[in-house]
Amino acid sequence: MAELGHIIETGGAPMIANIFFLMVSIAIIIDRTIAVFFQLNLNGGRFMSQVEKLVVSDNIDKAVKLCNAAPKAALARVLRAGLTRANRGVLEIGNAIEEETLAVTPQVMKRVAALWSLANIAVLVGLFGTVLGLIKAFKAIGFAAPEQKQALLTNGISEAMNNTAFGLLIAVICIVGHLVISSQAKRIIEEIELHSLKLENMLSRRAVAELPEGR
Repeated sequence: MAELGHIIETGGAPMIANIFFLMVSIAIIIDRTIAVFFQLNLNGGRFMSQVEKLVVSDNIDKAVKLCNAAPKAALARVLRAGLTRANRGVLEIGNAIEEETLAVTPQVMKRVAALWSLANIAVLVGLFGTVLGLIKAFKAIGFAAPEQKQALLTNGISEAMNNTAFGLLIAVICIVGHLVISSQAKRIIEEIELHSLKLENMLSRRAVAELPEGR
């Protein structure tokens, strides 16, 4: 811990800035991991299979209740939007599903892109700290008293390397977090697109079948 404190102290302003970016990155990773792996997620195939059986047996109310049982899950919300309008015609069913999909998608992808930006920022801030450290090192060579040169040169190079390493570490954390979270978010969106289309087709066929003869 003492060594870590010394590294932070000698790293200067860029190191402090990158500590802030690290905290922001970790907060985003934790928040989005909870969201896309737990709150917004469910087993799409199994859930759709249950909804399908209920729709086929004309138990629309039970299908809606099933969706209500997972109020935060993105797929359940989209399917519920279509199911609650099952008796209002093909156009309204399609519009409801599309509208809810457009509302849910940004929530699934929320702040995911920020991780990529934070990775780039951390690297640039680290490089800025590296440059400052090297400037100090070269100043030590040119202007410091002979007895101070070695210590100042060592401190300058240490500051430069620590800033580089810390910036790269933050970038790696952000990129790995972005990869994992964005992959899961895309999977949720793909499931929404697939299963909402299935439901729309089922409800549309049901609505057409219920039209009076001759219409």
